[in-house]
Amino acid sequence: MPNDMPQVVTRFAPSPTGFLHIGGARTALFNWLYARRHGGTFLLRIEDTDRERSTDVAVAAILAGLKWLGLDWDGEAVSQYERSERHRQVAERLLAEGKAYPCYATPEELQAAREAARAAGQTFRGDLWRDREPPADPDRPHAVRLKMPREGSTIIEDRVQGRVEVSNDTLDDMILLRSDGTPTYMLAVVVDDHDMGVTHVVRGDDHLNNAFRQHQLYNALGWTTPAMAHIPLIHGPDGKKLSKRHGALGVEAYRDMGYLPEAMRNYLLRLGWSRGDAEIISTAEAKEWFDLEGIGRGASRFDFDKLGHLNHHYMQGLSSGDLLHILDPYLVKHLERRPIEAERARVIAALPDLVERAQTLDALAGIATPFCNSRPLVLDDKTAGLLAKSREALTVAHSALAATDIWSEDAIRDALKAAASSKGLKMGQIMQPVRAAMTGGKPAGDLAGILVILGRDEVLARLSDQLA
Repeated sequence: MPNDMPQVVTRFAPSPTGFLHIGGARTALFNWLYARRHGGTFLLRIEDTDRERSTDVAVAAILAGLKWLGLDWDGEAVSQYERSERHRQVAERLLAEGKAYPCYATPEELQAAREAARAAGQTFRGDLWRDREPPADPDRPHAVRLKMPREGSTIIEDRVQGRVEVSNDTLDDMILLRSDGTPTYMLAVVVDDHDMGVTHVVRGDDHLNNAFRQHQLYNALGWTTPAMAHIPLIHGPDGKKLSKRHGALGVEAYRDMGYLPEAMRNYLLRLGWSRGDAEIISTAEAKEWFDLEGIGRGASRFDFDKLGHLNHHYMQGLSSGDLLHILDPYLVKHLERRPIEAERARVIAALPDLVERAQTLDALAGIATPFCNSRPLVLDDKTAGLLAKSREALTVAHSALAATDIWSEDAIRDALKAAASSKGLKMGQIMQPVRAAMTGGKPAGDLAGILVILGRDEVLARLSDQLA
């Protein structure tokens, strides 16, 4: 950035009413990348003013999700609720300056006015007490509303949506303080962004309508409005709003399914942002390249196939040792126990081939379990049927392998080939059931390589299991 421009400060401001969903994770990523690219600051604010729905569990889930994604924030997370007194002070300042006014309308009166405006085809502005004298009892419960301009229009030069404009006569006198004295979101977010020094507000385009009202609040306070960038929402593959059916799950669900944080960052980056034809973008490249101009105006579509492809790529890039370390909890889940050292050594030996056959860590752990002492293997109906019809081939293989002096791939192939020939069997007739007895029908690599990794004793024991 030019030297005369202020340091970039972005923020992610989730409401702790549930998990960190994919849309929120992408918003956090874009803010994080923009700040990191420009050597700026990325702040985290928990918008916990809804005390009935905000929970400590949700806060913990949001923090854990951001940490898993590798999105580190600067300083401590800010609680919006704890800043309520500051929000009230700002509202009182606007009252004192005549830029806001007390509204004594009851809920029934407001509802009647809203219905009357709708019937007349007019905008409901909530201005029943605007420019009116206070009642005889001015201390009775009342809200505080901002005096919105009635002439002209509000224009926002959005960094994603372009120039957007609304007529001011369509803007209602928004509530700043509720009748119980609590600040509204619309007031709190403006005060917090100002006090935190936020220079760029990057958020979902479902907040675009809020931006016009918030802009007027900035004007009333004499504060500079941050640059705005409203990102199109994420849709499902069918083009409809993203739901749990499509994949609108918490970030922790993707972790549990076996996606790597590097893959999720890459996928979420490309879900609405592009740089030429680049698909696989490292975090270092993303920090160097990310800009707001690369964000598209159209909604993105969530695609599990593309996410799986990227995850497969990042899994391939790990060493077997690093991959096993990450794979460990998934193996524990599948085995219902922790693998012993001998089993871990087998899995490491098998991983270079197995990783080619899986797109997630959970799937990889599933096909790695046959390399542990998980006898008797769990068989599906197809595999059980094949083994039941292959007793002769399994007997031949058992005898041949038991007599093999050298336990190497070449020696194993030669022994099985000779045994098949002596019994008038084709190689496939002996190799296929032996593979099934070793893997339980799960995908794996070359049979001779599998047998070498498992070792003679385990191989003969598995064959014996099927002959018992």
